[in-house]
Amino acid sequence: MTETLPQPTNGLKSPKSRTRVKLRRVNADLSKPYPPDGDQQRWWDRLKAALGTTSSDFVNATLIQIQNASRLPSGGISETSVNAVLAFVEAAEPTNEMEAALAIQMACTHAVAMAVLARVGGGHGGDRHVAMMAAAGARLLKAFATSVEAMRRLRNGSAQYMRIEHVHLEPGAQAVIGNVGKPNGS
Repeated sequence: MTETLPQPTNGLKSPKSRTRVKLRRVNADLSKPYPPDGDQQRWWDRLKAALGTTSSDFVNATLIQIQNASRLPSGGISETSVNAVLAFVEAAEPTNEMEAALAIQMACTHAVAMAVLARVGGGHGGDRHVAMMAAAGARLLKAFATSVEAMRRLRNGSAQYMRIEHVHLEPGAQAVIGNVGKPNGS
């Protein structure tokens, strides 16, 4: 089954429907994902496309990793969280397993950071606990931002782009407009 998203009213392109999973509990540590609509092959092909892979092993490993990262504080696996991570990864549109792995890390880091930050406001455990949770949340958010930059560099290369908007020239000065390089290509 896929989730159909509402049409945006701000003129932006609507995202495509997202691939979802249903979970059937196997034991305390594992649930078996299955297609919500019963069409196993179509669902599996959509999962592969969402993860940017042709490898069934990669999809299986990914589903287990996402389940491990989607545990509730009580120990159960949250189907909502699993589907949220899948939606995040699918929105990143990975083109290969490397990009998918990075998108999975980003989604899981985000989910954990939000869970940690939710505990900051809980007021349980006193000032020391709040400070510890806030520091952990800050480190997770920094890791998330670093992952976003890593994804950008993976996709676009590490070249920097500089945009100059204002140039001030003193009287008698000269300016060069265009690509400036060293002589003889050195």
